Amino acid sequence: MGSRLRLATVNVNGIRAAYRKGMGEWVESRDVDILTIQEVRASTDDIEGLLGPEWNVLHDPASAKGRAGVAIASRKKAEIHRVDLGPTDFDSAGRWLEADYDVDGTIVTVVSTYVHSGEVDTPKQDEKWKFLDAMSKRLPELQEHNELAVVTGDLNVGHTPLDIKNWKGNVKRAGFLPRERAYFDRFFGEAGTSVEGVDGTTGPGLGWVDVGRRAAGEVDGPYTWWSWRGQAFDNDSGWRIDYQMATPALADKVTAYAVDRAESYDKRWSDHTPVVVDYSF
Repeated sequence: MGSRLRLATVNVNGIRAAYRKGMGEWVESRDVDILTIQEVRASTDDIEGLLGPEWNVLHDPASAKGRAGVAIASRKKAEIHRVDLGPTDFDSAGRWLEADYDVDGTIVTVVSTYVHSGEVDTPKQDEKWKFLDAMSKRLPELQEHNELAVVTGDLNVGHTPLDIKNWKGNVKRAGFLPRERAYFDRFFGEAGTSVEGVDGTTGPGLGWVDVGRRAAGEVDGPYTWWSWRGQAFDNDSGWRIDYQMATPALADKVTAYAVDRAESYDKRWSDHTPVVVDYSF
């Protein structure tokens, strides 16, 4: 018999608010082994109190209280964890958390990350470029550290027109800028080859696998974020910006992929929905 690792990721848009709206029922019903969380916006005590004693919680809060924050909750304790990303003068607090887990004798490296949303021609976008640059440097190091690694979270970029319902109206907006998407062309480009990005730039392919796109095929979505405003959710006018991106060796162990979209608008507990993947060893 092999082992199964059920790994879920979700931007909770504030974990205390999410629990008030029903997140706890989802956690109890989903039989998840490791849960990566973004936009925690709470203390470690808050997270532990909400999830309960059966969970081991790692938490990297943001520098500014009540903002961002990433966490990883697991049934078993992590072997080791790391939070540094990018140059020493770069503030990645609350946005990048790595941990190594022993899955019945196999070490799997899991990252919970929350990429900046950005805003064109503002300092917010400058921070996003810095973060994507730091990711580009870290991904090969991560794969060298462990061939079984996965980066999960709200990456705040729709990679292709399949990932955004209204992509034509968003080409000049943060989240679908050609320059942002070119990073993902390289993340998912064949390792060791020169990849031309959608913005015309070239760079080395890093060879990671977009688990969601591989599972769904070349279809619209399935989306993972919908605005609270208007009819976006009811019309499924969403964005696929929550990812599990895995090393090839780990991606080959995927046996199931699911986007846990709420049954109806009033059943939502975040503007994002969990992305749940089963890996078998």
